[in-house]
Amino acid sequence: MSNSTQTILLREDVQARLRAKRRRDLRGSIVFHSFVILFGFLMLYPLLWLAGSSFKPSGEIFTNLGAIIPSEPTLMNFVNGWRGFGGITFTTFYQNSFLYAGIGTFAAVLSSVVVAYGFARLKFPLRGFWFTCMLMTLMMPVQIQIIPQYIFFSQLGMINTFWPLLLPRFLGQAGQAFFIFMIVQFIRGIPIQLDEAAEIDGANKVTFFLRVMLPLVKPAMVTAGIFSFYWTWSDFLTPLIYLNRPRLYTVSVALRAFSDPAGATDWGAIYAMSFLSLVPVLVIFVLFQKHIVEGISTTGLK
Repeated sequence: MSNSTQTILLREDVQARLRAKRRRDLRGSIVFHSFVILFGFLMLYPLLWLAGSSFKPSGEIFTNLGAIIPSEPTLMNFVNGWRGFGGITFTTFYQNSFLYAGIGTFAAVLSSVVVAYGFARLKFPLRGFWFTCMLMTLMMPVQIQIIPQYIFFSQLGMINTFWPLLLPRFLGQAGQAFFIFMIVQFIRGIPIQLDEAAEIDGANKVTFFLRVMLPLVKPAMVTAGIFSFYWTWSDFLTPLIYLNRPRLYTVSVALRAFSDPAGATDWGAIYAMSFLSLVPVLVIFVLFQKHIVEGISTTGLK
């Protein structure tokens, strides 16, 4: 057999192996993407059902449970739901939620980054002990803090105000140990030589924190802010305990008060308002998903 014939046979064998590999890769890709699409649909089905039910007439919601697309779409659920109850529209409830989530998120991130900078860069007695105590609060149920905090704010006359919801966030409470730990890990990845260079240039701790550290920890701060907004927006227990006047209700509490177990409940309106309550968090996720991934990945690596 000549060399040219051997070369041709070898080339055909290589090409056959490549075609077989491509077929195996194609089959594997089809199986993988089919599983991902199916699993993604199962994960999104409740949200899709909620969106579809918000456009269904009240009589169709429970008679056509499995269907996502309504047979007779209507916008009256949104009209009736936005009217609210007791003469209070959902405009008021949304304003309260944005006030709580906006100021609460700002306070949580601000206090967390200050405390994290102290643990990561400043030297003070028993720093390791206090850092361990801070981490232990991650395992403490929030229900343990409710009774003493309620007694404290009740004695100050702050019930039915937003102060009991916002003050703990300015003081580094309300479950912010997770944010502090995350930002501490991020700061520890920043070279200590920057601190020494700033000290040589005459910058004190406050100047270094404001002009150097804050811009560097922006990814971690954005990640903490997004998670804080999510958790604050959906918070139900805290506003339920401290806010007893309907005009002060947040969206989460208003949705619960919107139903009437003793009478006829307009489920279409509830589903419509529930769907609208998801819009702010979905918008924030779409706009800042790059920062979420960047903040988590860089924090984990460092």
